[in-house]
Amino acid sequence: MPLSHVLRRVLTLISTFLLVVILAACGTIAQSTTSSNTSNNIIHVVAAENFWGSIVAQIGGNYIQVTSIISDPNADPHSYEPTTADARTVADAQYVILNGAGYDPWADKLLQSNPVSGRKALNIGTFNGKYAGDNPHMWYNPAYVMATIAKIRDDLKTLDPAHAVAFDQFAQSFQQRGLKQYHDLIAAIKARYSGTPVGATESIFSYLAPALGLQLITPYSYLKAVSEGEDISAADEALVEQQITQKQIKILIYNSQNTPNNIQTLIKKAQANHIPVATITETLTPAHATFQDWQSKQLQGIQTALQQAIGK
Repeated sequence: MPLSHVLRRVLTLISTFLLVVILAACGTIAQSTTSSNTSNNIIHVVAAENFWGSIVAQIGGNYIQVTSIISDPNADPHSYEPTTADARTVADAQYVILNGAGYDPWADKLLQSNPVSGRKALNIGTFNGKYAGDNPHMWYNPAYVMATIAKIRDDLKTLDPAHAVAFDQFAQSFQQRGLKQYHDLIAAIKARYSGTPVGATESIFSYLAPALGLQLITPYSYLKAVSEGEDISAADEALVEQQITQKQIKILIYNSQNTPNNIQTLIKKAQANHIPVATITETLTPAHATFQDWQSKQLQGIQTALQQAIGK
């Protein structure tokens, strides 16, 4: 056999041997990667709205991955139309959090149309005893927020018992340190301005007002109508304008994400009567903010407006 043929055969055998070694090594790496992924399972969480998404992300830490469906400050959670991508996201989730109380019925429909064995779902409205027709803005109620934090912590511990201690620690840190400024501002406003009559444009403020010790005198029927995009009764509209022109309210709080012409007119009327205004929003603003930074900034705005109105 010619020498060149022998060399070619030897080279072929060496190449074949090296290929087998490489494939074996790749198999070992693949097995190692699979094993690593299995031992470091991440819980896939879907939150219908980003304010709940921010909260669960801080309780779950690096053991969860959170996707918030409503994250655009310009999106209206009430009338949101879910996409096929949203449906796939919910179908792949191990834990789904929706607001409930008629606020995001589309999220419940996604859950029902994508049943998954073993998936946990938290309807925050049902958990807090609120249903369609009730005020759904529960993230503005500090008591509901704290109860929901404890519930989310317990749900994550059920889904991933191996990291139960970590979830306890994350939740405690979030409550005691992450939310410290939030709680301090609420306490400070309540201590200094308790009983102060105030006005608002939406039911989004109805839970926060009593938590701050403020007397919200705007008719709830007016607040609810604006929140839900319904017609305001002539009687309510006249009463709200009277409360401004007669300076029965010290400040006016409005949702800067929902200012149709009639609300813009009301804001201008308040400013013309030297009534300070403060803003709140329905969803995280900016979209990347944490729940506590967002809420604290708004509380500071309310505190500043009260200082301007009352002078202390």
